Amino acid sequence: MTEPARPRILVVGPSWVGDMVMAQTLFADLKRQGDCDIDVLAPAWCRPLLSRMPEVRRPLDLPFGHGELKLRQRRAEGRALRGRYDRAYVLPNSLKSALLPFWARVPRRTGWRGEMRYGLLNDVRTLDKERYPLMVQRFVALARAPDAPVPTLDEIRPPHLEVDPLAVDAAREQHDLAADRPVLGLCPGAEFGPAKRWPEYHYAAVARDWIEKGGRVWLFGSGKDRPVADAIIADLPEAQRGETRILAGATSLEQAVDLLSATDAVVSNDSGLMHIAAALNRPLVAVYGSTSPGFTPPLGDRVAMERLGLDCSPCFQRECPLGHLNCLRQLEPDRVIRALAGLSDDAA
Repeated sequence: MTEPARPRILVVGPSWVGDMVMAQTLFADLKRQGDCDIDVLAPAWCRPLLSRMPEVRRPLDLPFGHGELKLRQRRAEGRALRGRYDRAYVLPNSLKSALLPFWARVPRRTGWRGEMRYGLLNDVRTLDKERYPLMVQRFVALARAPDAPVPTLDEIRPPHLEVDPLAVDAAREQHDLAADRPVLGLCPGAEFGPAKRWPEYHYAAVARDWIEKGGRVWLFGSGKDRPVADAIIADLPEAQRGETRILAGATSLEQAVDLLSATDAVVSNDSGLMHIAAALNRPLVAVYGSTSPGFTPPLGDRVAMERLGLDCSPCFQRECPLGHLNCLRQLEPDRVIRALAGLSDDAA
């Protein structure tokens, strides 16, 4: 008697770093329900994340830029996938994200209604945002029956990226990073906009305290975050600058993941790197200003979230509409320093 074939699943993944990390909760839930093969269709830059998710069999590069429609090319890509999948889950809410599974003729195509995708999806769910307040609940709910209870955080497996120790050692060697002192990772950037960025002088105060206690500081981010990293270094005493390394713009995303896994603690704005640090189980202090942890909190056992909760926040704006950014400027570094100490005490 032949064994039944494992379900072959195609997931159309999100395009933001943090969202892709949180999408792992869906992959884990699908695996929990039974053995299956999961391939994820996403922009090529997602490959370093997907390759560190044990649930994913194969990342498939989506050959389109953000916002590009390219109907003819999408139809060709979809046709090339015909006969390969039994189910598809479409995580973005855009109409164009549902086109490839439709043209691939995947028998069951599941997603939230989004941009009126009836026909493109044949298992269309209507999202009640109050019933599913968290993004991870919305992801995991797609793997379950429409009338299933709302997934709770207790039953959702948090994201958990796996790294190769040899790759970590190679990244350390390439960037000449010593391993003889505790390392604090700082992630001072935020792709969304300045209203999510804790001021660089507050980051500098945290770095000074960490170095005074015998540690080193690595600054992570993209090339766009280099000016902020430079400003943090410039705000340190001359004697402390040799204990810091700017990795912003100097590493690939793959190396950033590996090197974040080698830190002893992380302080981050609400950003993709914040979610990566949590998924690596690093002690993490997440700083919130214009946004709220009520929708996309970092998930993990060693996470502290700091925010003031002013009347004007969260505003979810890229720039402070009032021009003062008090939600972040008035969040003093001592709060973050105490939170870091509390995470160390919990670990002990």
